This record gives sequence, structure tokens and C-alpha cells, in this order.
Amino acid sequence: MSNAARPTIRTADGRGRKSASLLGTVICAVVLALVHLVSGYVIWLACLIEPDGFWDTDAAGKSDIAAGIGLGIAVFGGLLTLAFVKAGWLRMWWYALPVALAVAALLRLTLLAPEL
Repeated sequence: MSNAARPTIRTADGRGRKSASLLGTVICAVVLALVHLVSGYVIWLACLIEPDGFWDTDAAGKSDIAAGIGLGIAVFGGLLTLAFVKAGWLRMWWYALPVALAVAALLRLTLLAPEL
């Protein structure tokens, strides 16, 4: 089957775009939105955990674990973003989301870590 038989959608800049490419963009955007939502939620939970006092080392450890898991999910989302941008399904601005989440997780692990 030739490429000419596929329906083409015209974008705002006048370039043609195949409907399969549009479907790929939507699927990639939904997948990345879910991954970033999970990462943001885990990092938010890490920021909510505060120790009750100097004796509460358990809360500080759980905050570090949650921030580390959030950082891992953000890195995974960054790798997915890299793959989707290289495939041409998403634009470069999608890199901003995993970078912002990774910075938030790193800040929680270092400068904003709970003090005992």
C-alpha cells in the first residue's frame, strides 16, 4: 500500500500530517502524562513527609525513599520522552516536564531534605 492512500490532516503551518502520526502523538502524550502524574504524586508525597522530632528517623528515611522513587520515575519519563521526540511524535518542550520533576526530587533529596 502506498503512502498516498492514507488520509492526510493539514496542520496550522500548512504541512500535511498522516492520521497514524496524529494517533501516535495522542497515545504518546497520554502515556507521558500518566507517567509524569505518577512521578509528581510520589515527589509531592515525599515533600509532605516531615519528621515529628529528632527521634523520628523513620520519617526522614521514608521521605528519601519516596523522593528516590519519584526521581527514578522522572528519569524513566525522560527516557520515554527522548524516544517519542526522536520518533517525531512529540515536540521538544516535552523535555521540560521530566526535567522539572527530576529537579524537584533532587532538591528534596539534598537541599530540602527533612532535618532531624
